[in-house]
Amino acid sequence: MTMGLRSLPQTKATLFIIMVFLFIAIISVEVQIRDLQDNVRKLENKVIKMERNGDFNMVKRRTLKRTNKESFVEAHRPSSVKESNQKFFDTRDLVIIYNRVPKTGSTSFTNIAYDLCVENEFNVLHINTTRNMHVMALADQMRFVVNITNWTARKPAFYHGHLGFIDFTRFGSIQQPIYINLIRQPLERLVSYFYFLRYGDDYRPNMRRTKQGDKMTFDECVSKEMPECLPEKLWMQIPFFCGHFQECWNPGSEWALQQAKYNLVTNYLVVGLTEEMEDFIAVLEATVPSMFTGALELYQHGKRSHLRKTSTKIDPSAATIAKIKNSIVWKMEDEFYNFARTIFHDVKRRTLHVKNGEYINVPQRFTFEKIRPKLPQKK
Repeated sequence: MTMGLRSLPQTKATLFIIMVFLFIAIISVEVQIRDLQDNVRKLENKVIKMERNGDFNMVKRRTLKRTNKESFVEAHRPSSVKESNQKFFDTRDLVIIYNRVPKTGSTSFTNIAYDLCVENEFNVLHINTTRNMHVMALADQMRFVVNITNWTARKPAFYHGHLGFIDFTRFGSIQQPIYINLIRQPLERLVSYFYFLRYGDDYRPNMRRTKQGDKMTFDECVSKEMPECLPEKLWMQIPFFCGHFQECWNPGSEWALQQAKYNLVTNYLVVGLTEEMEDFIAVLEATVPSMFTGALELYQHGKRSHLRKTSTKIDPSAATIAKIKNSIVWKMEDEFYNFARTIFHDVKRRTLHVKNGEYINVPQRFTFEKIRPKLPQKK
């Protein structure tokens, strides 16, 4: 190699050496660029993760503090309460999903939302699924999440429909809608539904129901062990709170019961009781006034609040009740109902006082003080 180079003219040898060094330098630069790109990707992923965990504002705050203290003060000083709310919670982006359980008084409550939507400036949208299915395929759930999250023209929004719980964060959404619901004593709900299919209600009295003309009583149905009144038919409120997983809809699943409890306490703002609907509405009005102001007045004195009562309903006998309550499904549904009732009563106690038949909000329990640094006064 050395002898070959010496045989070449000096200029060609010099050019060859320069080309070799350039080639080595280019390779080195490409390696550094790849390393830099990898570091950028790692940093972006870390920022995204911190943003989802609520830590991004802290990173931004520290950076601003290091560069310009005065700029930090100006950047984080709200010009009004409304502007301050927009940074973290803007009522104009509010989305509430009421995944209503059948025969729990949901029509009466939903009518109040329809009556309030114009005055309180929000949108009410009914979720209509194919064949009234309570669950959707995974791809449909993704489209559902994307549509609700991005449909800004219809925000604030109150969605309602007979649909199992969907966890928006599972599909990459940073924000989870506010879930609310009503539940009812399990056996009362099933008996009401049984006679509703035969006699209808006073909401649409002329509509023909599935079992119209069938005079069978619930007692007779249970004694004959007909499919529509087997204990498994009680399995409705647990799966609605559990979600779209197949195990949620497996009657008697202990996993589904525990998942339903978990979702109720972590993903629902408030879950009321059918027999205490007035209290449920009062709690909502106190908690989400931007949407529910005036709801209690409508419920107490409105014309559409107490609709949809089953036209004919015969209470089951003691023997029928004992037979139903002997089943594992009833015991689980009853356990879930009592769990929800305990939580609702605690929420109600901490939110409202009832004095002389009137609801009074519990006085505020927090104030802000000793705030530093002081903001510069405007001249």
